[in-house]
Amino acid sequence: MAEAILNPTPDQTFRIEGRGDYDFSRTLRLSDEAQRRGAVDEACNLRFHAFQHLADLIPDNEEVILEWEHPNTQAALHLLYRSAVDHFLIDDFELSAAMLEFLLDLDPEDHEEATWLLAFDYVALADYDAFDEVINDVSDKYPEKPLLTLWSEYRRHGSLPAGEAIRLRNHFAPYYKEFTADSHPADDAYLRDIESERPTPQAQARELWLKTENLWTAFPGFIAALTAL
Repeated sequence: MAEAILNPTPDQTFRIEGRGDYDFSRTLRLSDEAQRRGAVDEACNLRFHAFQHLADLIPDNEEVILEWEHPNTQAALHLLYRSAVDHFLIDDFELSAAMLEFLLDLDPEDHEEATWLLAFDYVALADYDAFDEVINDVSDKYPEKPLLTLWSEYRRHGSLPAGEAIRLRNHFAPYYKEFTADSHPADDAYLRDIESERPTPQAQARELWLKTENLWTAFPGFIAALTAL
């Protein structure tokens, strides 16, 4: 029978020691292998079941912070984040947000850099109070910040703040160009670029588009307004 324990550390964090369903390192490896051979449903199911086992393990109404450096514990956090992404990509924004909130409770330092995706979930859900709380945790150095600001304003008011659009165009030109382009092919040239040691800003911009493309299909008005502007 599968067993797991939360093992406290001197740093007041916890490690997940487990086997079977709680051998998260093994589950992560199996999900990655399934993904590589094209068994996407199998990979998603492995990640979702890992989330369920992790949720069962964490006690309710207690603060539990997990140790990032411990391999099995880190694998559990990876699986949780990737399952949140899986649900984001199928437009299940509510479950994705709940998973990301759970992740940030377990890993307040946000090693997965999950905050920006959570902010996109909140805008999709029109939960603007939650969005306003989390957007300040998204760094101004990253293109997600002006994109989120623009999209949230468009969702709320139906218009784009010109100053923020100018900031996106001037400070993150490859992203502005990508998000207003007619096509976004994930072709061989892009794949070689994004998988290289130092991807170009253009490839990183396309990667962000591809990660959020389902939003612009579900909420098409924003990209049309950005392009028109």
